[in-house]
This record gives sequence, structure tokens and C-alpha cells, in this order.
Amino acid sequence: MRRRTLLTTVAAGAAGAVAGCERGGEPSPGDSAAPVAHPPGVLDPPPPVSVLAAYDVTAADRTGLTAALRALGRPLTGATVTVAVGASFFDGRSALPKPRLLTAMPEFPGDVLDEAWCHGDLLVQATADDPAVTKGLAPAALPGLRRRWRIDGFHPRNLGDGVRNMFGFREGSGNPDTTDAALMDQLVWVQPEDREPDWCVGGTYLVVRLIRLAMSSWNREPVAEQEKVFGRHKDTGAPLGQTRETDEPDFADDPDGQVIPLNAHIRRANPRTPDAQAHRILRRGWSYRRPNDAAGEHIGQIFTCFQRDVEKGFATVQRRLTNEALSKYLLPYGGGYYFLPAGGIDNLVH
Repeated sequence: MRRRTLLTTVAAGAAGAVAGCERGGEPSPGDSAAPVAHPPGVLDPPPPVSVLAAYDVTAADRTGLTAALRALGRPLTGATVTVAVGASFFDGRSALPKPRLLTAMPEFPGDVLDEAWCHGDLLVQATADDPAVTKGLAPAALPGLRRRWRIDGFHPRNLGDGVRNMFGFREGSGNPDTTDAALMDQLVWVQPEDREPDWCVGGTYLVVRLIRLAMSSWNREPVAEQEKVFGRHKDTGAPLGQTRETDEPDFADDPDGQVIPLNAHIRRANPRTPDAQAHRILRRGWSYRRPNDAAGEHIGQIFTCFQRDVEKGFATVQRRLTNEALSKYLLPYGGGYYFLPAGGIDNLVH
């Protein structure tokens, strides 16, 4: 069976499970709206272990594809496993309509993208507290799938309290409040009015960025200089001039950047203007170590973020970060854009 026919057949089964692929008419009077489901793990504090692996579909028939997807997304005791889809999954081979805003990740200023570490039809992620739980996940050989890339992430344990990156600064400072359901609907979850296919409602767009860190250059900088780069105190995570991590920086009272430099990461990422509040994203991150290469030690950051609209969220923020002070210590080289459905594998095969 040709792959076009295969995915059309598989997706048609899924379509019956999601009340139609295209948005239908208004519900009849008296119909009760079912609660909107959301994919697991998005709003939870990120566990210290994460595995991400991207795959392309090679299955020759419906049975093989279904088995491969079930194996890829199988429940794993002690872990949260999710499977997202990339834009290449919807290149005319599937009857499921593509999420309206899903594209391949473009190259941004400062990126040096390696195709071997980008994109993929499918992305599986597993997070856990124990690295032993995820050790056997996402094998290179899986019938019906060809692995493009895999990376294992962790949270460093010896760089201070809280979750920190390898630069020693706290992760997730300034994130939107995940306990605020209305705010999550506004920023993270696809809504019925978004003109998306029905199967996308309740899901979210996922961005993955693999970023190599210039550790030797960074470690030569004094702490005071590092703090100016981020715009935060290294020990507490508080904005410069403030005392608590949750304190809001007052950029209006610092128009010339005397306290927090104008090119500091915190200032570029979220300038705290009324317009900028609509572009916030829910960020998650892990560190990684890859084998040393010709350039030396390969240590980096797995950056992920969730949003209702990639262009309005990540892409807008990323363009603001062009030529920020932090950029000379970063080399983004991989990752991709994906859509994480609320119904998991059951929304892709049925």
C-alpha cells in the first residue's frame, strides 16, 4: 500500500473518533458541551529527566503504522509520554487536516541548523524523575518508523537551588501562571474559535530548540557580567534591582538600561508592555551533554515551549531576541515545530 493511501486510511479512522475533521455547524439547542481535554504533562512542573526523539514514518501498511505509533506512545510506568506531529506528517498523505498554523521551523538570525537534528513526522517526549525509566525509550530501530534524532535531558544538581541551566541561572523565571485556567486558555490551548480542525481543539503548539552553549566563554565572565546578560541575579533569580524571583522589573523607571541593560535577555524576551503580554509562552528546559567533537565539549540546552499560536508566541519572542547580549554564547542548531493533540495517539489512529 502506498504511503499516501496508508495515512489516508489510518487518519480516516481517527476522524470518526473526533466528531469530524473540519469544524462543523453549531451544536443543537440542549446539547451539552463535553469538557475540553488537554495533553498531559504540559502544565506540570518539569521533572528532572526528559527524552525527546523525532521519527519519520516508513510503515508500509495500516497495521504497521498503527503498531508503530502504539509502541511509540505506549504508557511507561513512572513517566509521562506524549507524541506530537510535525508539518511533514501532513504533506498530502493524511486525511486529517493539518493544524492551521503548523509549519516547519524556519532559521532565525544566529541559527546554524543541522537538518540531521531538525523536524520529523513525529516527536515523542518522555519525562520522569528517574533516568532509568526512560533508558529504553525511543530506540533507533522501531518497525514502521525511522529515527531522525534523539536527545536526553537532565536538570543539573550542583548549580544551586531550584531548576537551573548549565549557565547557573534559574529556569522558568517569569513563566505565566499555570494554575490560572483562563490564562492558559488565552496563551497555551487551542480554542474552538481558532478556526483549527476539530481534532486540534484543546491541544497546543510545541516548539523545540536544541542549543549548544559556549561554556568556556561563559565561565570566563564574572558573575556581575553574567547577571547583566540575563538581567537577573544569579543566586535568587530576581530581576536586577529586585529581591524576589517573582518580582516584576520596572522598565518604565529604567528607560536607559542603567539597572537592567537594554539588550538583557529578560528585557528583550518580555518588555512588559501591554502588547507583549499577549505573546507570552510557557517555557520548559533541560540541559544535555553530547560527546565531545572537533569544537570541544558539547554541552547545551533543550528549550521547549507551548503556545496557542507559534507565530504570535515563540516566533515573535525569538525575533525580539535578535542580537541580545546572550546570543554570543548560544548556537541553536536543531529542533522543530510540532502540534501536540489533546487526544494523544487516539487522535492519529483509531
